[in-house]
Amino acid sequence: MTTVAFTPNLQRHLDCPEVTVSAETVSQALDAVFRDNPRLRGYVVDEQGRLRQHVAVFVGGELIRDRVHLSDSVAAGQDIFVMQALSGG
Repeated sequence: MTTVAFTPNLQRHLDCPEVTVSAETVSQALDAVFRDNPRLRGYVVDEQGRLRQHVAVFVGGELIRDRVHLSDSVAAGQDIFVMQALSGG
């Protein structure tokens, strides 16, 4: 099982508690989260399912490589952390 967690910044805008899912890829994990929380999808991915520009996803503490298909592997017990990067000046 994999735990998917979201930054407090995302939680301010939308109810997105930590969720435990069964998945082999980031895409499968996020799809499982979105099934139970469909409003969250628009904050994390665009209309084509790619990560939004200012969203970063980490698996086991490492930034994922595939931002288009989200095909990065998730080993059992690895956590996924979704954060919305902040920018400005």
